[in-house]
Amino acid sequence: MKKSIKTSLIVVVLTLLVCVVCAVWFLSRSNESVGVSVSGTSRVPVFAVNVQRPRSDRPFFGILPTMLEAKLLGELRFDYASHGARIGSVTPDHLELSADGWDLLVETDTEGKVTPATRLVFPIEIAERKYSLRCRPADPANGYLHATTRPGFDVLDGRFLVELAKCENAETGKILDTEAGGDPGQAWPSSPLTLRGSFQGLPPGRR
Repeated sequence: MKKSIKTSLIVVVLTLLVCVVCAVWFLSRSNESVGVSVSGTSRVPVFAVNVQRPRSDRPFFGILPTMLEAKLLGELRFDYASHGARIGSVTPDHLELSADGWDLLVETDTEGKVTPATRLVFPIEIAERKYSLRCRPADPANGYLHATTRPGFDVLDGRFLVELAKCENAETGKILDTEAGGDPGQAWPSSPLTLRGSFQGLPPGRR
């Protein structure tokens, strides 16, 4: 009888735990979508940029809720409200955004394909050590930059997504292998990072 009660309590606790995890997951997914979107009626320059780690480099292979994972690892994002936020050159095929510790360039060619010049420099903590990473897409790259002129306004709205397959220590130019807790010669990340973002009301022009 006692064993039966204990088993029932375990089942109830596990069920409640699953419910809590599911609720947090739905909330975190909602927050995540908001984090990289901006209002379509904005008349001031706004942008949001997110970097997502591959599942193989996330706790429990990415099954944790996004909010919980962010608390454990920290968020990899910046936006127009970040300290030192700055808008650089912006055209339909060229986008430069930056903030303290962040430097982003997304560029496409005449066919709309992401070029090797695309790169992102950003701060990250791995295995309790802080790094500045410089990441670039594979060749050929997987991703896009969509930017259009808003009807009636001389500003650009759009979004982008790029898989960053090659990363190196921005200070040394070396891959993060043993420093990041991997085997010698094993690059970090083990799979491409996903860079995504959106923007509204950016003034076009080279600077």
